[in-house]
Amino acid sequence: MDKHQQQQQLFLAKSTRQRCNEWIFRDVPSDITIEVNGVSFALHKFPLVSRSGRIQKLVAEHRDSDMLRVELVNVPGGAESFELAAKFCYGINFEITSFNVAQLYCVSDYLEMTEEFSKDNLGSRTEEYLEIVVCKNLEMCVEVLQQCESLLPLADELKIISRCIDAIASKACAEQIASSFSRLEYSSSGRLHMNRQTKCEGDWWIEDLSVIRIDLYQRLITAMKCRGVRPESIGASLVNFAQKELTKKCSLWNPSGLTKVDLGSTDHERLVVETIIGLLPVEKLAVPISFLFGLLRSAVMLDCSISCRLDLERRIGSQLDIATLDDILIPSFRHSGDGTLFDVDTVQRILVNFSQQDDSEGDMDDESVFESDSPRSPSQTALFKVAILVDNYLAEIAPDANLKLPKFLGIAETLPEHARTIHDGLYRAIDIYLKAHPSLPDEDRKRLCKLIDFQKLSQEAGAHAAQNERLPIQSIVQVLYFEQLRLRNALCCSYPDDDHKPAVHHQSWRISSGALSAAMSPRDNYASLRRENRELKLELTRMRMRLNDLEKEHVCMKRDMVKSRSRRFMRSFSKKIGKLSLFGHSSSRGSSSPSRQSYRTDSKVIERTCASTD
Repeated sequence: MDKHQQQQQLFLAKSTRQRCNEWIFRDVPSDITIEVNGVSFALHKFPLVSRSGRIQKLVAEHRDSDMLRVELVNVPGGAESFELAAKFCYGINFEITSFNVAQLYCVSDYLEMTEEFSKDNLGSRTEEYLEIVVCKNLEMCVEVLQQCESLLPLADELKIISRCIDAIASKACAEQIASSFSRLEYSSSGRLHMNRQTKCEGDWWIEDLSVIRIDLYQRLITAMKCRGVRPESIGASLVNFAQKELTKKCSLWNPSGLTKVDLGSTDHERLVVETIIGLLPVEKLAVPISFLFGLLRSAVMLDCSISCRLDLERRIGSQLDIATLDDILIPSFRHSGDGTLFDVDTVQRILVNFSQQDDSEGDMDDESVFESDSPRSPSQTALFKVAILVDNYLAEIAPDANLKLPKFLGIAETLPEHARTIHDGLYRAIDIYLKAHPSLPDEDRKRLCKLIDFQKLSQEAGAHAAQNERLPIQSIVQVLYFEQLRLRNALCCSYPDDDHKPAVHHQSWRISSGALSAAMSPRDNYASLRRENRELKLELTRMRMRLNDLEKEHVCMKRDMVKSRSRRFMRSFSKKIGKLSLFGHSSSRGSSSPSRQSYRTDSKVIERTCASTD
């Protein structure tokens, strides 16, 4: 016991003696001295024995002693509670309130002040007040629960806590039912419906519950769930309780170097976080997703149990489509070992949970987009939103010099291929990563750029990628190829030709928009992409073989253009381009592929242009 506590106890003993001198009989000498927690009470046997069975037994054991001195150990409520019980024995009036009824109830049980020894004894009086007054009022029940915190486990054994908890749960449920009835109104058609625009006034008790200790609060919320209190109200209470308990006590960062805080000082915070996670309603949207992410950050920082963190990740994954970029930017701590700024592993697990969630919307349109043999998949709208969120997240974490390629790829590859209709965001994130990691080997660059479908780049992103020196040469060639096809399609649309309309329409269907058709399944799209990939590889091989020839032809063309601009030269120029055929012909003989027909169309367009200029 430190010096401050000793001084406080001496002051309490002195003030208690002074109060005792005011109400104890001064003209009758004391014949019993009772000591409670270091405080001595000079009293008389007769009034105490007539009310207290415990003191009656002590006096009987020392019948021969004229001046008895007794020490009472572990008195509920200490000296103050015993003083009130002694006053009751002396017949001195005092007020029973919600702030002292729990102490009086417990001390009456300790001193055995029951009806067996006296009618209307302290035990029956406190029982009556608890039943008639306290249990009818929610605020008083909360106050009694606060007083019971220092009276455990006796208050629990006497069922004071359980009675107050049941009373609060019943009262909160009744308040919500009454509030719901007050919001009922008749529509213009005469039907009864709930007015959801009117603010619910049945949740005024949420603020009152935030002062209860965490173990009692846990029992209270569990009782409310059993009584049928709305999940939204329980969620609001959890948010309010967590904000009051953790905002001032829990520090996410240590200012001296972003190191993890001392675990020895975070036991209470860890208990609060784990308890709140266990009390979360199972219903979606019962609590804001930002609150779930806040709990997850605290759980990671406080080293909460793995089951709690996995439960939070599962809950967040089920509603990830409403999260924001700030939500998923979870800081990483130095104890993780990799030195990254953000906790990428946690976000990846959340994405896996999102991809595996049940499809509760049941949209018929989704069946044409997702594979029929995949029973667990998110909705199409949610996929598109999360894809944008992931691309923005990748762009945020990409500048981190300590971020390894496997972790970056793990986040980018978590979502299915059909989640992204446009690859501009993914291209931007990869470009930022390449810029922040200039020493990345060529093989890793190729592996990274394979994530990008260059057909799905917008015109602006394609133009940027065509001049991006950070991309591998194979990727730049792909960009140029698709840009050429897009340009050819635009030219063919400007100069329509009946002979080539089928080829034009075929190319337009495949690459003009840069996005998947809504009617194409991922399996068909995958087969189409593999087929186009094989064709592209053949064309790239032919291009490498003819690259030197192209450079020589280019020099000759420039020299010829200086010498002559006649119509005959332009026709020969067109024939030379046709012979070069940079990206090759179809592998089947005797048939013309759509790409071959498009090249012929280009030759005709160039010839018409030259003829018009002449």
